[in-house]
Amino acid sequence: MRLADAVHSHDETLNSVCELYRGVRLRPFANVPDPKFYVPSVKHEAAMERMLYGIHARKGIVMQTGKIGSGKTLLSRAVILKLPRSRYEIGLVSNPTIPGNEFLGEIFFQLGVDPHGTRVEQLRRLNDQLPANYHRNVDTVVVVDEAHAIEYDRLFEELRLLSNFQPNDRFLITLVLVGQPELRERIARIPQLAQRVAIQHYIDYLDRAETKAYILARLAAAGSELGIFSPRAISSIYHRTGGVCRLINSLCDLCLYFGHASGVRQIRRALVEKVGNELLHQPENNGVGVLS
Repeated sequence: MRLADAVHSHDETLNSVCELYRGVRLRPFANVPDPKFYVPSVKHEAAMERMLYGIHARKGIVMQTGKIGSGKTLLSRAVILKLPRSRYEIGLVSNPTIPGNEFLGEIFFQLGVDPHGTRVEQLRRLNDQLPANYHRNVDTVVVVDEAHAIEYDRLFEELRLLSNFQPNDRFLITLVLVGQPELRERIARIPQLAQRVAIQHYIDYLDRAETKAYILARLAAAGSELGIFSPRAISSIYHRTGGVCRLINSLCDLCLYFGHASGVRQIRRALVEKVGNELLHQPENNGVGVLS
């Protein structure tokens, strides 16, 4: 079977893939932010610790950045799961590219605040809810994913205004901004906002050892026995992806399906090379992989 044919039959062959690769119950390398597949690498755990500290300590604004495919979105979902609903009111904005006049309304909606009416009416409702949460010992958190994609700088000013909700001793709302490195550059151009960022952290790509641990952990989370990928296959995966989580997922996912099509029970280096060259068009290039 051609590699392309194996790809087109992904969904149809999932059950037989699970049978061939012992114990696999789920797709371990699907590129979706499913917290059950969060892997606590040293880099991701350092990022999580800082984000949780900023939230628990009510630091006002926390910024987490990282390059494309570094696992920021999955990390943010894993952080949210760490926050008990009895103690936190959480709003998640996953599409900040919505029209500017609807951006603040989306935040209100995610927090359970009526987003209708004028801006003054919206802010008045929020001004009622935040102190109410405070008196119930509930902290309010807003997570903005892909924050670098916010279209207009004036929307960052609206985020700054949200941080104005505070009595003398604490912020009533914590903003967690997650995005690509250009987010830092955009915020740096707005001194009034930049000065309010209490914690900022950058997450890098995985190293060789972390890549191996990442692959094995995701297989284990899917119910698989270890050993599906040979050590040399894992080494090749690292060299072709540069430790980019999204690329690791893509390459491993395709290897599993083509391995199924070929009837092999262990993914070896030759198969990784074949899939990388023919499907992903990723010749080795000093550890940087690029999906076509």
